[in-house]
Amino acid sequence: MEMFLVAICMSMFGLAVAAVAFGAATRPEKPSSSAQSEFRPAKALAARRFFADTVASDRPKPHSPVPTDVLLAQIEHHVRLEQAAAQSFLEAPSHAQLHSKTTSAFVN
Repeated sequence: MEMFLVAICMSMFGLAVAAVAFGAATRPEKPSSSAQSEFRPAKALAARRFFADTVASDRPKPHSPVPTDVLLAQIEHHVRLEQAAAQSFLEAPSHAQLHSKTTSAFVN
């Protein structure tokens, strides 16, 4: 009986700790001092995007010196090399072939 009461008390204590932690996590943040509320940025911030500090219209559009057809040809060549390497591994699998360097120009 005593062990049952101890288990109930421990469960209630754990529930109380979880409730306090959940309440603290979901509470909206409020400024703790008046100095923070008086702070106003001098320049209005532009809308931020994911992984971008500036708006896209501020940056010049990147100019690719290499034509798209050349890039597509390089990617197709890389895919053919990887397919050939995979086919040769499937025909005769070995540890050396699995960990060998690729002959492609695209290296991770």
